[in-house]
Amino acid sequence: MLAALLPAVAALASCHSYHVDTTVQNHTGGPIKQLEVDYPSASFGINSLEAGAIFHYRIQIRSDGQLKVQYTDGSGHQPQIDGPTLMERQEGSLEIELLPGGKAEFHPRLNPQY
Repeated sequence: MLAALLPAVAALASCHSYHVDTTVQNHTGGPIKQLEVDYPSASFGINSLEAGAIFHYRIQIRSDGQLKVQYTDGSGHQPQIDGPTLMERQEGSLEIELLPGGKAEFHPRLNPQY
């Protein structure tokens, strides 16, 4: 009986879906438009994000590379911000805090750490 269950358990173990719960917080002091977050092998975004608003998105990292953030602020400037390097199969959470002056802070809580 146990021998019959081993292939099923092995199949379930290999189907683990790695994901990162990502949160973007707009602390720039004003609304932003055309927010885009590029990460290895994909990107996500939103048309607008009001001052103080939070946007949640779940991603899967399918290759290694650097995260990048860009958006348009209220005065038409388009900051482009380099974030942390992400590695395939990392999972956990990542907070992106957009700050005044085209700056950002990144708070990754990702495993495994490489």
